[in-house]
Order: sequence, then C-alpha cells, then structure tokens
Amino acid sequence: MAKDWMNYEQMAQNALRGVVRMALERVAQQGLPGDHHFYITFESQHPGVVMSDWLKERYPDEMTIVVQHQYWGLKVRPDSFDISLSFHKVGEQLTVPFDAVKAFFDPSVQFMLQFKPVAGQAPRKPAAVTEQPVLQTAKPAVTTETPKADGDGGDKPKDPAGGGEVVSLDKFRKK
Repeated sequence: MAKDWMNYEQMAQNALRGVVRMALERVAQQGLPGDHHFYITFESQHPGVVMSDWLKERYPDEMTIVVQHQYWGLKVRPDSFDISLSFHKVGEQLTVPFDAVKAFFDPSVQFMLQFKPVAGQAPRKPAAVTEQPVLQTAKPAVTTETPKADGDGGDKPKDPAGGGEVVSLDKFRKK
C-alpha cells in the first residue's frame, strides 16, 4: 500500500473533533436543548489538560465527565474548552484540549465519537472500567456528590435535583 502523505486519517480525526467543539460552542451559547447531555472522556495526563493535583491523582489516566445538570463557566476555544464542575461539593475548573478527548457520547440520540491518539503521541493504556469516573456536572449554585473511591456503599451520586446516575461508557460501546 502506498504511503499516505496527505495524512487523511488525522484530517478525519481533526474534523470529528470539530463536531465536539461545535456541540460545546452551541451549549455555551444556548444551553443544552431538550434531553441532550454529553459524556466526554479525556486523557488526564495529556499536555494542556489543566486540573487540580488531587483530581490528577484520583484519575491518573483518563476521566469521564457528564455535561448535563451541573456545570458552569463553559468557554470554548479553537483548541480546547474550559468547564467548571463540582467534585464532592468543591468547584473545580478544568481545561481540556480537544486533542485529549478520547470519546464523546450524547446518549439522548445515541451519538458517539471515539478518537485515536493524536499523531506523535504514544497510545495510552485505557483505565479499567472501575477507574473511570462519571461525574455529574452542574449549572451554578447546584452541587452533586460523586461516588467516593473508598467504597461508600452507594453507586449513585446524591443529586439534590434527583436524577444523577453513574453509568459506564462501556455500556454504550459495540461489543
């Protein structure tokens, strides 16, 4: 087979990351319409990811966030996005480059994108399903408790609005 000097695979990946960027831009401007909400999985050690040290320690390989009920400060730039979320009732701001995004899923319409590592980066070993956090996100003034890693006995976050649920992304992947 001939060498792909055009690098079509990377062009396609970049175009699909543009879909994620456009979806987040729409949400930043208009809010989430209807039942739409997003699961976004990203590499927590990717260059340009900004998050607190304790979150990087807790999620050393990858993190999955849910943009649904509790998020604020969503800002989208051409190469990354900022979002503030509540972790154990503590507000944290994350910066995530689109190159760090591994998966994007909108369960309301069963739309999913999975990404390969950006060219020049070694592929990372995926975290075990039990290590993947699924975090409810918040609009201002509403907080959600996420499940504790020390086995608090519950597997659903305590959501004052009543509706948060912890779900593994593997549930939605083709087998």
